[in-house]
Amino acid sequence: MADRRPPTAVLLIVAAFSRYEEAIAWSVGRLSAEFGPIAHTSPPYDFHYTDYYQATMGHGLRKQFFVHESLVDPARLADIKRRTIAMEQEVADSGRFPEARPLNLDPGLLGLGKFILATTKDQAHRIYLRDGIFAEVTLRFQDGEFHAWPWTYRDYQEPFVREFLRTARDVYRQRLVQRESDADD
Repeated sequence: MADRRPPTAVLLIVAAFSRYEEAIAWSVGRLSAEFGPIAHTSPPYDFHYTDYYQATMGHGLRKQFFVHESLVDPARLADIKRRTIAMEQEVADSGRFPEARPLNLDPGLLGLGKFILATTKDQAHRIYLRDGIFAEVTLRFQDGEFHAWPWTYRDYQEPFVREFLRTARDVYRQRLVQRESDADD
């Protein structure tokens, strides 16, 4: 019989995108208040990979990743996604922006072997967590780098995104080694 082991804590990374710098800046404060300090931030980039969001978010979207300092229990992913949905709604309800959805927040979990995104949309390759939230292994880590699957969103296939996540993984791996060393002391 196999022994059950608790899961290893992982890095929380939230992708924020909007056409408004003000909305993304607001999200930094709210994400920090909710999930702890942000340790690393990616450069923002133009999000031009799909027209899917234009009807509710407008044109000229910019996207940026925020890596949180604290490690999280992977079992929290559904709760985290529900909190980010509430944050999006808070911005929409503020009346400061004309779009129905001025901000999109996509939380993900980065472990040594994969990067997982939470979503509210079901597909054949997604697993239901609870409360209307699904999880998708968006990237896998193999041979020293992140690799895409056939279903991986186009911007996550970009070398600069995968490199940012690989760098975050290196920091995460060092943190795990340090935690292990601290536990041995």
